[in-house]
Amino acid sequence: MVGIIIGIVAGLVVLFLIGTYNILVRSRNRVRNGWHQIDVQLKRRIDLIPNLVETVKGYAVHEREIFENVAEARSRAINASGPAEAAKANNQLTETLKSLFAVVENYPDLKANENFLRLQEELAHTENNIAFARQFYNDVVMDYNNRVEMFPSNIIARVFGFQVAEFYTVPETERETPRVKF
Repeated sequence: MVGIIIGIVAGLVVLFLIGTYNILVRSRNRVRNGWHQIDVQLKRRIDLIPNLVETVKGYAVHEREIFENVAEARSRAINASGPAEAAKANNQLTETLKSLFAVVENYPDLKANENFLRLQEELAHTENNIAFARQFYNDVVMDYNNRVEMFPSNIIARVFGFQVAEFYTVPETERETPRVKF
């Protein structure tokens, strides 16, 4: 009788270990998927930028420095790795795009150009997708990190080498409230 009870308890412990391990793997894969969703949207934005720049170049040929800054920021964003580096590089890219759109304000014909308007709309849609992907990523990272850090799954996570994932964060410079002046 004691042997049967020990066998049942051992079986339950094994089932708990297997179930917890599988939950940790599933959560880690969701984190990886979340990061790849951000990556897909960032790639889409990066692919739109050359078309946008070429359209603006036709109107603003003497604004060479802005085009060079956009190209340099785009290159940094392409080569970024990991959430922290990607966040920094893509925030720099966003800042250079703001400069590009500021130049556009000086060219009324460009603002009315159908290609430019379509590219601008696609870029805005992509920015919304990026924001959603970042939010999804941080949600799944939180869920995964809770599983890695909370008892009793933290014991299994430690034994099998599961590490806390990094959140996608906004750099301090981006956290300031924008000033609006009239």
